[in-house]
Amino acid sequence: MTLFYSHAPGRTHAMASPVRPLKRALFSRVPATRIEVDLDAIAANTRVLKQACAPQTSLMAVVKANAYGHGAVHVAQTVLSHGAAWLGVARMAEAVQLRDAGIDVSILVFGNTLPDRAVAAAEHGIRITLTGPETARTIHAAARAAGTVVTAHIKIDTGMGRLGLCPGLDMDRTLADIRSIMQLDHLKIEGIYTHFANADAADKTHARQQLALFSELLDHLDADHLLPRIIHAANSAATLTLPESHLTLVRPGISLYGLCPGPGVDSPQLTPALSLISEITQVKQVPKGFPVSYGSTHVTGRPTVIATVPVGYADGYSRNLSNTAHMLVKGQRARVTGRVCMDFTMIDVSHIPEVGPGDEVVVMGTQGDDTVSADELASLSSTIHYEVTAGLTSRLPVCYRKKEPAP
Repeated sequence: MTLFYSHAPGRTHAMASPVRPLKRALFSRVPATRIEVDLDAIAANTRVLKQACAPQTSLMAVVKANAYGHGAVHVAQTVLSHGAAWLGVARMAEAVQLRDAGIDVSILVFGNTLPDRAVAAAEHGIRITLTGPETARTIHAAARAAGTVVTAHIKIDTGMGRLGLCPGLDMDRTLADIRSIMQLDHLKIEGIYTHFANADAADKTHARQQLALFSELLDHLDADHLLPRIIHAANSAATLTLPESHLTLVRPGISLYGLCPGPGVDSPQLTPALSLISEITQVKQVPKGFPVSYGSTHVTGRPTVIATVPVGYADGYSRNLSNTAHMLVKGQRARVTGRVCMDFTMIDVSHIPEVGPGDEVVVMGTQGDDTVSADELASLSSTIHYEVTAGLTSRLPVCYRKKEPAP
């Protein structure tokens, strides 16, 4: 397996040309503290999700938020080679990043788009989302003034309570709004979609209610010969557990990265792709009664060997993990000791022989026979694994693993 260091497209801005030789000199080796992403795992997860769908159902890989912390460009290139046909992002800047990287498949922006950006996006084949008739009219006016046509998908709120038209509150009004949008000749309505709020729950009642409401709306549009070509609803959880929701397109996100969408989903076939790796900076032997880190929240109860690891909350390693989480050293668990600092975290390695500076530390991932998972860190941080990976910050460089030679 090849490990190659990417200068993290999308995570860091290019340096000015006079300092590029210095950048090459400083970053010629794999960084000590880094994210490692297994592209073969992402490829395998993509194939699993594609196989869960009927042959005629396309797969949109959701790569918003820098592919949930995994690196949008490399992930996009991988999923498109293993079954994905579309890409989904939250913001226009994310779509532009993919286009700038030479990725030319269909991209849908889920969030609202300013009219001038919608017009610019149209020139690059980027689809936008329309959440109501007011937004549609504003974008239509900008497109007409520019002499172009904007391709869009209409968002339907069937129970998420976030964005979109609400047929559950007024079906007739929603249908009238869709008809008015479709009459705007500088808009091309290519698709229509909704989003599940609880498809990851064990009880699928609410998800099925949302799907039923969406289906009712689609039946009305079909009867009026207004049904768009592309219809989508399924997120990761629905892709894996609600085949009736697959329609013409599915939109998996978290499952692409090998993480289970929720408690109502059984997904042992998925492989987590992301690890957070560092190395020990310093090891010191301290006596009983020695305070460690800010606030002296940990005072050693015995002679202790403390190792300092250069990862902290500025990297996205939550301060809530203070005195609770573990890291892996030589295949063994070492408990976080004291408060997590901005740039460093201390761990107790008293029980691990011959630990020294430069030894690898797995902050998240597998080493030997043990794993510190994103789910484990999420539980200790009182959050979800989505936030654990997406919250990793831009100062962490990304390295990629794949069986094929590095590009």
